[in-house]
Amino acid sequence: MSVRIRLARGGAKKRPFHKIVVADKRSPRDGRFIEAIGFYNPLLPKDHADAVRVDVEAAKKWMANGAELTERVQKLFALVGLCDKPAIRETPKKSAPKAKAQERMREEAERVAAAEEAKRAEEEAAKAAAEQAATETPAE
Repeated sequence: MSVRIRLARGGAKKRPFHKIVVADKRSPRDGRFIEAIGFYNPLLPKDHADAVRVDVEAAKKWMANGAELTERVQKLFALVGLCDKPAIRETPKKSAPKAKAQERMREEAERVAAAEEAKRAEEEAAKAAAEQAATETPAE
């Protein structure tokens, strides 16, 4: 049986309140659970003392026994100091540009880099010409 530590929603409409529970992976979100180990009130600020309450000993016991954490619970446990923050990608893979768009962006970047290189070469040539002209002027 795989066990997961997750949130079970409670509270009234537009007034959410979550219990942090240890439950079988296959059981429904607000259904049967093995043990309630804390609660989370999303209406309070994150730094408020009553926003997240966790039975630390029970949480450590379940994590040591191999219980998986959901992403949201892992974030909450990171606030409490039980685990590290989850690595969250900034942009999902689905929203990445497709192959042709990536090729166009690569060509555009190469074109811009070539233009900058040409401009830099022109500036260096002009600077060298100015230095040469300054050294060739006759001193009277």
